[in-house]
Amino acid sequence: MKKLLLNTAMVAFIATGLISCKDKGADATTSEVKEVAQTSAAAVTYTVDTDASQILWKGSKPLKTHHGTISLKEGQVAVKDNKIESGNFTIDMHTITDLDLEGKMKTNLENHLKGTVEGKEVDFFNVTKYPVSTFELTGMTEKEGKTLISGNLTIKDKTNNIEFPATVTVDAENVNIKSEPFVLDRTLWGVNFGSKTIFTDIGDKFISDEMEITIDVKAKR
Repeated sequence: MKKLLLNTAMVAFIATGLISCKDKGADATTSEVKEVAQTSAAAVTYTVDTDASQILWKGSKPLKTHHGTISLKEGQVAVKDNKIESGNFTIDMHTITDLDLEGKMKTNLENHLKGTVEGKEVDFFNVTKYPVSTFELTGMTEKEGKTLISGNLTIKDKTNNIEFPATVTVDAENVNIKSEPFVLDRTLWGVNFGSKTIFTDIGDKFISDEMEITIDVKAKR
């Protein structure tokens, strides 16, 4: 019996590792808040198309993952000489949507993430108190053939600078910023529910601190 229990625990541990690592994006570089990029008088402003833009998210816990989308509320990108000079967008946290569940389970998860369940408001994003999150561009660099975008990301009134790889296209009428999947540590923004880092006594009832994000922003002139 003891051997069986050990084998079962080992299978669970390995499976958890596979779920955590499979198709996992690279860790975003996270640092202190930086100065926001400024818009020059000669720059042309493109308005974010909120219907065509979205953020993909993925979270995991032992033996299970969930994924979904979040919509943008508004945003703009300033372009000069066919290059992005500055930009920002606002994330509508009320639009957190799960894509892998249906019915009551889907509704329950979405409401828990939003914090609209009585007594569980502070577990995750508490959208009543913090209805939006924001991203403000602080810089763009080229490295090893990739564009690295950095910006100040604010969630629940906590701000950190993040840097992630993306594909950027600019023409006379459109701008598209599409990131590669990247990973954020949610606890840096005070999203602590189920974190084994914060709550060391929760055993295997934890939720990974790693939150995988993919950004796809489209803007029009």
